Amino acid sequence: KLTFPTETPSMNNTPTKKKNDGQESTQLNIAHEALWSRPGFLVRRLHQIHIAMFLEECAGFNITPVQFGLLTILQHVPGIDQATLGAETGIDRTNVADVLTRLEKIKFIRRITNPKDRRMRLVTITRKGEAFIEKTQSRVEKAQQRLLEPLSSNDQAKFLSLLRKLIEANNHSGRAPLRTKSHTGSK
Repeated sequence: KLTFPTETPSMNNTPTKKKNDGQESTQLNIAHEALWSRPGFLVRRLHQIHIAMFLEECAGFNITPVQFGLLTILQHVPGIDQATLGAETGIDRTNVADVLTRLEKIKFIRRITNPKDRRMRLVTITRKGEAFIEKTQSRVEKAQQRLLEPLSSNDQAKFLSLLRKLIEANNHSGRAPLRTKSHTGSK
């Protein structure tokens, strides 16, 4: 049986049942402790919180974190093929193709067939896509800052380092493994 440190937030913020139902309240506390000791639950919940912050900061721009991630790679690596783009972002081929179709419809990207390998599609960000990134970059950064705001700058660096370490160690278990430093040969 795995055990994890269980430093949980104050129960004062948790909705409580009527005082005459002490057994149910105790059971909820036990369930709460069980969930808050599971790293997977905490990671999923933090992801939900980040998505909410991202969508709030980027309200009116009609963009998702996945779309913005793909645009970010394309801004730095124009002409990348779809399969490599998926590997760089940890998204499987089918989902990458679907997201790119949406970005292509709004003219943020352009796809062409690779003349050297007709099975391969190359993706380039358009001027409209680049302008969009410039316009929204500060809002995306604000969402990232809000997420980490409760941590000191030292804790933020440590948290990001630990996340990277966990991803590197467990990346092979993902449905669409992310191309990581160890896979690209860089240190």
